[in-house]
Amino acid sequence: MVTEDLPEHRLVDADIALDELNAVSASPVFGVTGGQQREHSSFQELMSSPFVRFAPGPVDYVSASTGPETERRVVSFGVRLLSVDGHRVAVLQRGARPEFGRGSARLEILAVDEAGSAALLNALRRLMLERSVLRGQVLSFTGNEFGPSAAGVDFLPRPHVPSHEVILPPGVLDDLARHVVGIGTHRDALRAAGRHLKRGVLLYGPPGSGKTLTVRHLLSETPGITAVVLAGDSIRFVTQAAELARAMQPAIVVLEDVDLIAADRSLSVGPQPLLFAMLDALDGLDGDADVAFVLTTNRVEVLEHALADRPGRIDLAVEIPLPDAADRLRLFTLYADGIALSRQAIADAASRADSATGAFAKELMRRTVLLAAEQSRPPTDGDLAAALETLLSARDDLTRRLLGAESDPAR
Repeated sequence: MVTEDLPEHRLVDADIALDELNAVSASPVFGVTGGQQREHSSFQELMSSPFVRFAPGPVDYVSASTGPETERRVVSFGVRLLSVDGHRVAVLQRGARPEFGRGSARLEILAVDEAGSAALLNALRRLMLERSVLRGQVLSFTGNEFGPSAAGVDFLPRPHVPSHEVILPPGVLDDLARHVVGIGTHRDALRAAGRHLKRGVLLYGPPGSGKTLTVRHLLSETPGITAVVLAGDSIRFVTQAAELARAMQPAIVVLEDVDLIAADRSLSVGPQPLLFAMLDALDGLDGDADVAFVLTTNRVEVLEHALADRPGRIDLAVEIPLPDAADRLRLFTLYADGIALSRQAIADAASRADSATGAFAKELMRRTVLLAAEQSRPPTDGDLAAALETLLSARDDLTRRLLGAESDPAR
């Protein structure tokens, strides 16, 4: 008997692989009776328990996502009888049951000898990588209410953000694309020359300046590349993200607002397990692993110095600044697309909204449309001026700061 534990998000890959292996023997999957008691019993006990008489029964299934809009019915408790390379093998397939203290999925493999279980595991691991539904997807981890382990992954639609929608100083986007995208594109040449592929990028700048939009553009420029995006509470799964990236490379791991877990240790009280988990994730991959870590922060001044102290953690730090006058006009023009406003009105608004961010421009145009919609008419230059006046007023001081603009109502 051999037991193989799997992260819950890999159960669907195991199910696909086992179905393919089962095509040889074409044996039906069967379940086991016994209610909750079977959850506390091993495969051996299910076959020969002196206390409970277990018997074949219905198969338990769960619905598991295989993409942003697709699902698959997956065996969560069932027995398969397989033939692998001439070896007869029985496999009990279990989903995770955190409410019973089992945070991972599990395969319990019964074979006549060690060669049988080894043959199954070799074939299973190969097929799980080749057929994985996670490969080439944009993913994020989700937690569960029963403990700190990850309950699974969410499949996110891959963003579509063309380069003309990312307004940055000249050359910045090209440098980023060369580092994140170009290294992967030319991985064979770099490996042949003995150069490392693993890289780390830090995007820093004030809120609303376009860091997240820049990340979304990088994801849109890497179709077919597995990406794990961790933001907010999901950033605690950085270890799982690095493990998944290693298995599914080429891959990108995005850590949004990394200062939440990577503040300078001199500024903190007590242990910082997530900081060390992140540093371990950055260090734990071989140099030839085609994995890019992209970190963002609004507060670069508080970041832990160890991020930059060891070579190979962060190779490129890029400031995403507040837009200057020319870029601000480009932003206002971009977000005014589809609204019948004059060029002069847009230019005047961009000139008045000194230090405004892309987030500010986007909200301004929404308010412009809303003012007109409330009166059931198309937007006008007057609506733009009125919306801007409101956003620049003293009462919207906090709103401006939330949108990344400087707090200065005196204009």
